[in-house]
This record gives sequence, structure tokens and C-alpha cells, in this order.
Amino acid sequence: MIKAGWRSFLVYGCVLALCQPLAACGSAEKGAASTKEAEPSTKAAAIPADAPLVIAFGDSLYAGYQLGPKEGLAPQLQAALAADGVVARVQNAGVSGDTTAAGLQRLTFVLDNAKVKPALVLLGLGGNDMLRGIDAKETRANLDAMLAELRKREIPVVLTGMMASPNMGSDYARAFNPIYPELAAKYDASLYPFILDNVVTNKALMLGDNVHPNAKGVGVIVEGLAPLVEEALPDAD
Repeated sequence: MIKAGWRSFLVYGCVLALCQPLAACGSAEKGAASTKEAEPSTKAAAIPADAPLVIAFGDSLYAGYQLGPKEGLAPQLQAALAADGVVARVQNAGVSGDTTAAGLQRLTFVLDNAKVKPALVLLGLGGNDMLRGIDAKETRANLDAMLAELRKREIPVVLTGMMASPNMGSDYARAFNPIYPELAAKYDASLYPFILDNVVTNKALMLGDNVHPNAKGVGVIVEGLAPLVEEALPDAD
């Protein structure tokens, strides 16, 4: 799965270099961009009030940047799970522009204010750190602290990874890219190595900024992510 992403990764690097003034992963203002060409095909099913709670905690790649209410990661994932017979409520806790430091600051608040204890947390932060050139040691420390908090609360995790754009340089990539697989191994978390795999290099799956996925792109992400979520959910069978 991930090898295809590496194959066209230079394109990804060039695109991100051009888009860095946006502070990608959503620090630009949210807009109401049209997504008529990329509407998801799955319909939302009624979810029981006592369904297991999955919190999608990340940046704009989770938040549904410039997408409609049913087009973001959380609603599409919830629909995909339901289509597979796995009933769960997926809560969108993505904030556009969030770095790992910002995520660490708000994680306990989100968990403490959830109506029920989450059955699973999807954790996807670090893209903004990379694009801003934040020291990879800081990114690692913040993600480590978030994973430690989730372990303390005995909440399973699916970690969605990011890769350093080639224009960030080989030294940065060597420090940044191992963060996700190493922390996933440390905390026994499920890992989706690169959240934009098979998406970022396909213009038909991206918004006009060439940084964020459109609804069809989110659908591709969900297609790869849903099996991991189903496997990680307690008693999903």
C-alpha cells in the first residue's frame, strides 16, 4: 500500500513546497468550496445512541476542510463502518491548522467532555509540524504524550501517519518519518502509515489547493482506513 505513495512522492514534495504559505492541513480560513464533482456514494445510516464512540482527533485532514457535512472523514468512515455491519458513532474532533502541540493541549478536554468513554481514538496530527519545519523531536514528544494519555485511559488507538515532503530535506525526513511507525510499535497502536497514500498525487482526488482531499479523496482514505478501525474496535465482530 505505502510503496505506491513513495513512488510518486516527489510530486507530493513539489506541491507542498508551493502550498506552504497556506500552512497546509488547514490553517487557511475555512471556505465553502464546491464538492459537487466529488460527493460520497454511501448514505448515512441511523446510529443507536449507545453505539461505540470513535473520536477522530486530528487536523484539517480529519476536520473535512472545505467539504460538506457528510463528506469529511468522520461521516464517511461512520457510513463505511455501517455498510460493513459495524455500528459505531464517529465523532469529528479535527481542528484545521492544529499542530501536535495544539492537539496535546486540547486532548484531555476532548476526552473529559465526551459523553461516553471512547471505544477507539483515531489520531492524526503532525502534518502542520512538518510543513512549518518544527523540530521532529518536538513532534515526536507531543505525539508520545498523547499516546501515553490514551494508554493511561485504556483507549485503543489507530494512528494515521504523515511523511516529510522531500523539499524538507533528507535530514528532516530521517528524523520525521520514523516517528509514526516507532510510536505505533511502542504503544501497540494500529498504524495507517501515510494518510494521503494513493490520494495526494491524483488531482481528481484533491481540492484546488492540491493539499487537501476532496470528498472522493476522503473516500479513498476511508477505504484503506476502515478495515483497521474495524479490527481495532473492541468486540467489532
